[in-house]
Amino acid sequence: IVYKTRERQRGSEQYRRRGDRGEFFPVREGAASLLVNLHDYLDTGLFLDHRPLRLRLGREAKGRDFLNLFCYTGSATVHAALGGARSTTSVDLSNTYLRWLRRNLAENGLAEGRHRVVRADVLAWLAEAGPAWDLVLLDPPSFSNSAAMDSSFDLQRDHRALVEAALGCLRPGGVLYFSNNRRRFRLDPELASLPGCEDITAETLDPDFARRPNVHRCFRFQPPPAAG
Repeated sequence: IVYKTRERQRGSEQYRRRGDRGEFFPVREGAASLLVNLHDYLDTGLFLDHRPLRLRLGREAKGRDFLNLFCYTGSATVHAALGGARSTTSVDLSNTYLRWLRRNLAENGLAEGRHRVVRADVLAWLAEAGPAWDLVLLDPPSFSNSAAMDSSFDLQRDHRALVEAALGCLRPGGVLYFSNNRRRFRLDPELASLPGCEDITAETLDPDFARRPNVHRCFRFQPPPAAG
């Protein structure tokens, strides 16, 4: 039994290292074996509220090129890869979590050849990315002011530009899932009015979180084919 007290966190405190035991063990989630660490961080490396979305991505990834933005420990990448993704690209700024992602890939027998791992400021990286993916997951933090970033990030303030940049990564017919855990989040009206945008939060809530329907918000974007 591991006991933790969860208190209100500021900025990046949620991700700060709190121990140095380095103990990882696997847990099963669908077809995936995912490594968790119960001692060294406030979070274990696996956000349980996103379990239905990860399983959904695994079902939809076959034959597609998958992009995971703010990938954390890469659990969604593992599901997409095991679901038959043609390739995966995972982007995050944290070396700690990218190492964890690589361990998760190895845990599932997934070679890095088809599964690219990129350390970058996602916002800056998107400015250089083109329409090369069929399935994209965008799951940003609510706030970040990392010294390695070019500027601070506030989800409510900045999400429209971020989503628009992520939509620019889609090939025709591609799908973007945009999820976040900010309480009282409001999707920008311009984004909400886009053809092919739908709020799928209710579809992505696990029964374990039925008493907390505001634990996250999730939106699906599938731009219609261009006319002509």
